[in-house]
Amino acid sequence: MRAYEAYDLPATLPINPSNVRVKVSTTNRMAYVMEGNKPLLVMPVTVGKSSSPTPAGSFRIQSKNHYYRANTHGYAIKGNTLRGVYLKNKPPGWGFKGTPMPYWCEFKSAYGFHTGWMKPYPSSSGCLRMHKNVAPKFYRLVSVGTPVSISSTQPEDATIGRNVPRPPDSTSFPGNPNGMMALTDEFFTQHKTPTYSRH
Repeated sequence: MRAYEAYDLPATLPINPSNVRVKVSTTNRMAYVMEGNKPLLVMPVTVGKSSSPTPAGSFRIQSKNHYYRANTHGYAIKGNTLRGVYLKNKPPGWGFKGTPMPYWCEFKSAYGFHTGWMKPYPSSSGCLRMHKNVAPKFYRLVSVGTPVSISSTQPEDATIGRNVPRPPDSTSFPGNPNGMMALTDEFFTQHKTPTYSRH
């Protein structure tokens, strides 16, 4: 857990933000934030499992929201009782608060990059999960309109994507307390203060 909390990757601010683009390799489970041929950030991502794969194709960042919450799954709330649920299964008369998805960057309706537990195998519902210390950097580097290309492989897999350190497997970690996730915004700022280099 300590190594997971310490994990971080370098990021470089672009000279011209309008020239930034993102390339994702679902096989290598890696995202490349590029300005021309220069990598600004190379980061591992957790991709969708076989039953809910990450969509392939050409997209653009449609929206950004640091404090985004899911609108299909989260927590049913009644008094002091919390229960993890899908919204469609929420008991009648209970309130609902969506699962936190910090630093949400949507590239297709209902699909986005966001902070989440990182695993070394496809395990998301199609979104691209980022490590919490790296997510704020990605969020700053991209803008609404930034192109996103997602495919099974990218040319960068053989070069800059080969030896990027990956975070420890979070599978065995205890989850965050339901109360923190549903009743506070603490999860949205649970990360290191991001730092950047310049060209």
